[in-house]
Amino acid sequence: MLLVIEKVFTSEEAHGFRQQLADSAWVDGRLSAGSQAASVKTNQHLDDRIDLARDIGDAILQRLNTHPQFVSAALPNRILSPKFNRYTGGGQYGAHIDSSIMGLPGGGQIRTDLSATLFLSDVSDYEGGELVIDTRFGTQEVKLAAGDLVLYPSTSLHCVNPVLSGARICSVFWIQSLIRDNQQREILYDLDQSVQSITLDKGPDDEDVNRLTGIYHNLMRCWAST
Repeated sequence: MLLVIEKVFTSEEAHGFRQQLADSAWVDGRLSAGSQAASVKTNQHLDDRIDLARDIGDAILQRLNTHPQFVSAALPNRILSPKFNRYTGGGQYGAHIDSSIMGLPGGGQIRTDLSATLFLSDVSDYEGGELVIDTRFGTQEVKLAAGDLVLYPSTSLHCVNPVLSGARICSVFWIQSLIRDNQQREILYDLDQSVQSITLDKGPDDEDVNRLTGIYHNLMRCWAST
């Protein structure tokens, strides 16, 4: 499932992040790539160890942890600290699949079930730079407004088209979900969205609402892993 979540941050909030990042010390993005990805990656990234990266990353995680649609879709178990990248002057990222296992800053590892890109630049700030994702319904190009997020399975082949002018600044991060299987996670998301819709129509004490809520939680018991 490829899901666009609009207005995770307002355009003003995204602009504030972008201003803070503008004068930061960007380094060669290939330093953070695996051996295969490094050969197709020409961008810049922010050093994860600096205070600014941690501060903005924490703000992103705090917002996501209370965002109903993100939680419903991702069912996060663990989220790797957000990273920040910038594409300028023809920078691009060739076709690749994200690493299946990534190291956590304090030690340990995370399985990457879902990949996320939070767009921080306005669409008018740059030309090109589309995120191109192969899905079961064909190839989709994603270029979103500042503050919008796209969530998609980490098993997807994807790339970033060359940025022909301007600068494309985004935050990227990966999620280990409570539900490892993409199809099961999609079923639970659709069911949860339906329960929420019916609840608004019939109220939380309706018999059908209670029955469907029970089905949701019983499926979670069957499929969830921690």
